[in-house]
Amino acid sequence: MTFSNQSVSSTPSVARRTLVVGSVVSAVALVLSSSLFPHASQAQQPAPIVAPAVQPAAPQAPLLVKGLPDFSELVERVGPSVVSIRTTQRIEESEEGDDEADAQMREFFRRFFGTPMPGQTPRKNAPKKGGEHGEERPRGLGSGFIVSTDGYVMTNAHVVDGADEVYVNLTDKREFKAKVVGVDKRTDVAVLKIEASKLPAVAIGDVGKLRVGEWVMAIGTPFGLDNTVTAGIVSAKARDTGEEIRFIQTDVAVNPGNSGGPLINMRGEVVGINSQILSRSGGFMGISLSIPIDDAMKVAEQLRSGGKVVRGRIGVAIAPVTKDVAESIGLGKPVGALVQSVEAGTPAEKAGLEAGDIITKFGGQAIDKAPDLPRLVGGTKPGTKTSIQVFRRGAYKDLSITVAELDAAKAKGEKAEAGKAEAKLAASALGLNIADLNAEQKRELKQSGGVFVESVEGPAVRAGLRAGDVILAVANVQISGVKEFEAVLGKLDRSRPVSVLVRRGEWAQYAVIRPNAK
Repeated sequence: MTFSNQSVSSTPSVARRTLVVGSVVSAVALVLSSSLFPHASQAQQPAPIVAPAVQPAAPQAPLLVKGLPDFSELVERVGPSVVSIRTTQRIEESEEGDDEADAQMREFFRRFFGTPMPGQTPRKNAPKKGGEHGEERPRGLGSGFIVSTDGYVMTNAHVVDGADEVYVNLTDKREFKAKVVGVDKRTDVAVLKIEASKLPAVAIGDVGKLRVGEWVMAIGTPFGLDNTVTAGIVSAKARDTGEEIRFIQTDVAVNPGNSGGPLINMRGEVVGINSQILSRSGGFMGISLSIPIDDAMKVAEQLRSGGKVVRGRIGVAIAPVTKDVAESIGLGKPVGALVQSVEAGTPAEKAGLEAGDIITKFGGQAIDKAPDLPRLVGGTKPGTKTSIQVFRRGAYKDLSITVAELDAAKAKGEKAEAGKAEAKLAASALGLNIADLNAEQKRELKQSGGVFVESVEGPAVRAGLRAGDVILAVANVQISGVKEFEAVLGKLDRSRPVSVLVRRGEWAQYAVIRPNAK
């Protein structure tokens, strides 16, 4: 029994020991086998990569622009203050067909084909149609905005220029015949008056707080589509185009008919008057120019009080200072305005200015570019005595000058030498700087006469003229040179559009220049 019990109890113990030893040996063998003879898939795996310590994320910059603006509230608030303007002209039957465009086309066919324009028959004098003052015909469309509750309206001068009658249409469908209170062509600002009261007037904004990149909106009547709303951003401030004022440049869509309408900021305030576009096609191409409202309001105040704008004048012809000139005379930087000539009997001559002076300050304000000077002088009240700083022969010199009135000097007239200056002013009113053709140019162009366009600005730019063009005729009068050009202009009404025949390359075409006022 005892033996049997021992045998039974010892056999399982031996078996367990054997199994354990076998398992250990197998495990050791497996480890040795894996280390000495690794599996192919294991041999190709790279060593495990240890991830670097996690760094805290940098704070994200806040969004500077969140979504696009909604202009609907602005339109509801400002829209009723915006008006559309239509103008008319009284035409006699005998004048029908004798407008500027037809006259130019007839002249074109006569010059280049030697025959009358097809379908054109000579007109005979006929009785007037429409009574003593002729028949009223549509002339043009524009925009404007109400600046006072008692009926004063602002628009562009070119919107009402040459019109016999002006009509203002409100958003509530009322139409009023407007009185032209005053027009200033230099700044392209006009003030109208309609007989109405309790009108919705606009709020005037601060141009000084306007920022490049800021959203702005325009409301106007492009192509006769009244109350059209467009929007964009301010592209630049104080854009200098050589004219009386510096413009606000935007990418707001502005087209023919938008002229005179308001440029509005996001607070619903008017900051500018839409005036011009820069375009090669005649339509909007992404650049619009607006008159800053602060400049426009100063002009409007004078127009309302006296019907005209009084400007200062000192009597110098100026030019830009180039970098080469500035370095050669010791000025350093190309700043100021170079005095090309001094008119006899003017404030400039009395103050001691000389040709060759560089005017660097006027009334204590620095002249960075040549166009700054006429702006500062023009904005100075006539009779004001002020200081003027010039750079002369390597040194600065301070002079005292009393500003005269521009219109008074013009009406007074100048004698011999001043007559030439006045003729040059006539060309400059068109935005033209011209010279006689030299012998080489005449030979190359095969032209015996005409004038060479050295540079253009303002009205000439708007008419499409460029430096390098040759003007062959003015107001349908063929010209031989600068002297004849000036003589023809001297006989014309300088406030009216002037047609010029322009040669560019091998082609000739007509352009109509609308001059600035003096």
